[in-house]
Amino acid sequence: MDFNALLQQAQKLTHETQVSDDLPRVERTLPQVLQATQELHSRVTQTGAQDMQAHILLGSNGIDLPKISQKLETLSSRKTFEPLDPIATTDVQNFLRNEKENAILAVIEEVHKNSNIAAETQKWDHMMNDWKLEKIKLMNALIGPSQNWIDIRKVPEQTILNETTFGGRSSLNSQEMAYASEVHDYNKLICEGTMRPSLVQRFAQVAESFNDSRINDIWEVMKYMTNVTPIPRTQDPLKIRCSQHLFIEQAKRYLENRYKLFMQTVISEQLREARRGGVPSVLNLVGSFVMLKLNSQGLNSSFMGLQDAQVDGKPLWPMVYYCLRCGDSASALKCLEKAGHGHEDLVAALQEKCHNPGQKSNPRLELQIRMQYKRQIRNATDPYKRAVYCIIGCCDIQEPHADIAKTTDDFLWIQLSLIRIEGDDSSEHLTCSGLQSMILEQYGEKHYNANEQPHLYFQLLALTGQYEAGIEFLSRFEKYRAHAVHIGLALNELHMIGGPRNLQEPLLSVDCADPQPMRRLNLARLLMLYVKKFEVTDPSEALHYFYFLRNLKDSDGRNLFLVSVADLAIECRDFDLLFGRMQRDGIRTRGLIDQFENVQIDTRTICEMVAERFVKKGMFEDAIRMFDLASQHEQALRYTSILLSQVVHHAKKEGSLRERVQQMANDFTERYVGGEKNCDSQTWSTFSILKELAAFFDFYHSKNHQPAMEILERIKLVPLRLSDLDASIHNFKRLSGEVCKVIPDLLLATMDIVFTKYKALKGKDVAQFDDHSKKDHFSYLREQAKALTNMAAMVPYRMPGDTNSRLIQTEILMH
Repeated sequence: MDFNALLQQAQKLTHETQVSDDLPRVERTLPQVLQATQELHSRVTQTGAQDMQAHILLGSNGIDLPKISQKLETLSSRKTFEPLDPIATTDVQNFLRNEKENAILAVIEEVHKNSNIAAETQKWDHMMNDWKLEKIKLMNALIGPSQNWIDIRKVPEQTILNETTFGGRSSLNSQEMAYASEVHDYNKLICEGTMRPSLVQRFAQVAESFNDSRINDIWEVMKYMTNVTPIPRTQDPLKIRCSQHLFIEQAKRYLENRYKLFMQTVISEQLREARRGGVPSVLNLVGSFVMLKLNSQGLNSSFMGLQDAQVDGKPLWPMVYYCLRCGDSASALKCLEKAGHGHEDLVAALQEKCHNPGQKSNPRLELQIRMQYKRQIRNATDPYKRAVYCIIGCCDIQEPHADIAKTTDDFLWIQLSLIRIEGDDSSEHLTCSGLQSMILEQYGEKHYNANEQPHLYFQLLALTGQYEAGIEFLSRFEKYRAHAVHIGLALNELHMIGGPRNLQEPLLSVDCADPQPMRRLNLARLLMLYVKKFEVTDPSEALHYFYFLRNLKDSDGRNLFLVSVADLAIECRDFDLLFGRMQRDGIRTRGLIDQFENVQIDTRTICEMVAERFVKKGMFEDAIRMFDLASQHEQALRYTSILLSQVVHHAKKEGSLRERVQQMANDFTERYVGGEKNCDSQTWSTFSILKELAAFFDFYHSKNHQPAMEILERIKLVPLRLSDLDASIHNFKRLSGEVCKVIPDLLLATMDIVFTKYKALKGKDVAQFDDHSKKDHFSYLREQAKALTNMAAMVPYRMPGDTNSRLIQTEILMH
């Protein structure tokens, strides 16, 4: 670039600068520009780029950075909280000041350190308490793989009056009350030692009064599933259930009888078309049903593939299938025999099943049937023929048989028919655990639309032997929760529910030692969640439900029934209703708990548990009542003395704590004096003294001084003469802590009585007394005041507040 071009650009820039109003005009000569550039360069090289940027940034805001830096350098760190350096020992003044400052700094540092530790400890304690509460909520809500929360909110419900409780409105609805009444009757029979009835049957009868077909179906399923050989109490019900498979035959029988009833209903609605006649039998019933089914379908293509011969004018394979579906193998055998040759293996298998019901199928025959199915039947067009071969020979367990299994009941019945004992040599057999996993995990709630039809999904789980998962699922719905709880109770009484190994487990849990996919149900947690709704308004019913927990132990090894009753007593606080009341003759009236009393359940033990809980809460007044009901006289008198020592010096007011405690003390005295009391002599002595002091302060506050002084003369706690001082001090050393607490107030009250007498005597007319007797009376009162003051100074007890000074001032006023 030549100088001409450079000149033109400079002129252009100058022109643009002149016409712009945004920037001020700066005029500098070349030497000035060179000098400014050199100064800027020297500053950058001296301070560095970062310092220069700091100067520019702060300088733009009017801050002089070099001046601030100088001020910061002059600041001394001697005033900070750092240990001071030692100085020469010859400088005594500075040495002492240095030591003083070091001591102050050390204290500040120690306090700061302790404060941090205390804050950290409190923070973690608070977090741990919050987490414990959250854990309790989680444990109550965790319900297994479905991850749905149990809604146990207390919603307004239509209630009825419960005449068995203390009055008011019951929180139980009509269905819950009906169940509770049956529970009451059942527990009454148990307590009387009579033969234990079937709780499933009793609850099923109650459910019939609800006029709800869904509830009736649920209980009908449970009646079938519980009609098995009783399980020994010493064995795990889950292991027995998984090893014996007793529920499989019961589930099939229920489905078969249910389908037979369905056939009868269909035929009764179409008697003209059914043309039913002859001897009533399953074969006749099935024939009429098949005829109706074919007529209703007409020439539908789904039935065009029917094969082989006919039986009495009806297709063979539908007749055989529906006979099996009704559970009548003998009728199915007759159909095959009438059909003639070609079905020898099926006939042999059915003959063996009819002659030996409940026995294991012949593996050889099943193998032959499976081979024939693979070669010929698998591709047959007749869906009933394929289904019969699969059911009898356990063939093709993956075949859904969708053409004939239109309902869940049909599907489940076919699957149950395919189950063979665990460990069989054929890999095609469907196992019990495989079917359970299919229903619970593979298909699950979503497949069966369980939220819309919970009763149907429960029946599926129950019919596959998964009672625990079914009860937990049913309990999530408010409409079915009461039924789920009572199903659990009925099964638990039959020892058919698998419980957790630890009662702290969630509602539904998985034990790694159990076969998959079995679950364990925490029935105690389920029952407590249910009872929580009405335990306050209906304590009688709550007790009967808690009685089902009598054979369980909590984490501390205590009877869970006793623990639950103790919690109920603390919650509802109606002790007279639950435990009765102590009468003047020392005999306790009967309470609700007495109907359950036996070798394992002792009312006194429960009362003592409740009392100890109240003591931990600091609720001594309630604890005294419960200790008295438990016949724990030692503890009752001890905590009565503790309360009396706190309020005995107060003025008596109606409804106050002092009045209530004093009334209890009077009752104890009336019942214990002259009778048998299991307490220590020291405890009784302390109680008696405090009771006397209560009477003293009653007289004192009512200005009735003469009886008050007579009480002091009798109990000899404080000296009324100087000669009694040593004896009073000696007696003081043997007093309990509860009595010692009252001594300061007793001294002040006694001094006030003495001073009141002194003022009264001083204000009386001299003519009433001669000089000698009046001086003697004054001397006696001064001696009493001096004895009280000396005792306050000599007893080995730290008097609170200004007790000593007030005593001394009063004594001085009397001289």
